[in-house]
Amino acid sequence: MEVENRTQSTTEDGLDSLNARTMERKPGWKAVLFIIGNETIERIATFGIMANFTVYLMTMFHLSHVGAANVISIWYGVSNFIPIIGASLADAYLGKFKTIAMASFGTLVGIVLLTLTAWVPEFHPPSCTSEQQACVPPTTTQLAILILGLSWLGIGTGGIRPCSIPFAIDQFDTTSSDGRKGVSRFLSSYYNTQTLVMLINNTLIVQIQSKSWVKGFGILALLMLCAIIIFFAGARTYFYLPAEGSIFSGIAQVFIAAYKKRHLKNPTNEEEVVYFDPPLRDDKTVKIPLTEQLRFLNKAAMIQNNEVNEESLVTNPWKLCSIQQVEEVKCVIKIIPIWASGILCLIPMAQGGIFPVIQAMKMDRHLGSHFEIHPASFSIISLISIGIWLLCYDLFLQRALAKVTKQEEGLTGLQKIVIGNIFSILTMVSGGLVEWQRRSVAISHDALHGVKPMSAMWLAPQFAFLGLCEVFSIIGQTEFYNSESPEKMRTLGNSLQFLVAGFSSYAGALVMNIVHKVTRKYGKTDWLNNDLNAGRLDYYYFVIAGLGALNLVYLLFCAKRYRYKVIVNAQVMGTP
Repeated sequence: MEVENRTQSTTEDGLDSLNARTMERKPGWKAVLFIIGNETIERIATFGIMANFTVYLMTMFHLSHVGAANVISIWYGVSNFIPIIGASLADAYLGKFKTIAMASFGTLVGIVLLTLTAWVPEFHPPSCTSEQQACVPPTTTQLAILILGLSWLGIGTGGIRPCSIPFAIDQFDTTSSDGRKGVSRFLSSYYNTQTLVMLINNTLIVQIQSKSWVKGFGILALLMLCAIIIFFAGARTYFYLPAEGSIFSGIAQVFIAAYKKRHLKNPTNEEEVVYFDPPLRDDKTVKIPLTEQLRFLNKAAMIQNNEVNEESLVTNPWKLCSIQQVEEVKCVIKIIPIWASGILCLIPMAQGGIFPVIQAMKMDRHLGSHFEIHPASFSIISLISIGIWLLCYDLFLQRALAKVTKQEEGLTGLQKIVIGNIFSILTMVSGGLVEWQRRSVAISHDALHGVKPMSAMWLAPQFAFLGLCEVFSIIGQTEFYNSESPEKMRTLGNSLQFLVAGFSSYAGALVMNIVHKVTRKYGKTDWLNNDLNAGRLDYYYFVIAGLGALNLVYLLFCAKRYRYKVIVNAQVMGTP
């Protein structure tokens, strides 16, 4: 997340008078309460759409298992790529307030369009009847409206996600102790409301949608409208920081300068060459010394003739960069191998609302004789496992682990990422074993069409492991990116989290489609058959687990070779 500290403030267009009142004292919680209210309701609206969307696509649009999974995987991937664009636009041109405001209206348009696909008969296929041998598939126009709604939803969330947390942090004076404590409390509140949102979506919203898709989606559209009203209600309270310009040009300058000086030789002795190392303009920015890693980039900081004028300023930033610029780029490059390991690790999370939900639909979901759990509501088990772990870690485990690992935080971000990968594998192994048993019981009871001979509570370990995978992977990545990214690049570092989720979604879809086509063409049966009992979903789970095991070996190799960021007058941050 981006934390911006300034001694003077400027405003976005037309907001000079508003910021004049807050130059000496930022509003803090007075403004953040509006942001939390907006963000909480917005997440209920957007996550509520997707909480039960697999069932919606299969029942209202008559898509197959693979078809529904493809639609959700593509949307999930796109919606996690867009935050990179949203963050860049906010930093370079629009500012956070305008980006969130415009994206919120985009989200509202998307939810309204999806509501219309359920409300207007011409926007979805006709209902199946008992006389029909096959349900009528959706038309091209109906699919186009559906995709248009998902596209607007993705654009909206892509603008809101990377900006909401940094915009809230802007409201605190992080140069003071009270301001830093306020940021810490805000982040805790943000994660707690995230859990509350998922509980509401997977219980109340899902139950409403199971009775009426129109009412379920319509309520979410009204909630999104309320979120927009709350956000604008705090407009006169917020503290605004202007767009600063994109960091990508600075990264490009380092590579181009290093390429132009590729003929130079790296010195054997540091005294043989002069590097450009001017004092930092911002005294709050951490100084990074020159390192020997990725030495070819050091050439970008080597001073040649006429590259520095009499005022010690660079004459051409595309030919000469500072040591600080070079080392900041190195930090980003070093993160990439660890970042790449998240692609396969997060596949179970990307598909957590697809195949486990389909499994639950084929199992006995009753608690007692009268109450039946909705298939999409089993993800509550993941939330419970997250809550229990966080509580135990904060109260007991952190101090105990700190004594063992010699780390104040108990576990470093990189160690949490490794543990998250292990739970990712366990999620798939557990799911495969349960599916193997469920299929065997179903076939023995009713040939290939048995539905409810086995309790869906056997899915609990799979969802519990999925929750632990999420809490270790996501929190670990957040801590790792924030500690290892340079201050000016933390927005980019946090955007990597969305980017890896997008790649993970596409990687999962790629593996799924390869398995679907290969087993259908060369195997005796399609592993991902529409009839779950005729397919072999358990084999598919084991394939993902195998890929996860290979990915874990790669991650351990990268973690062992990783060298933490070094700062002036400080120790190396963390241990591999």
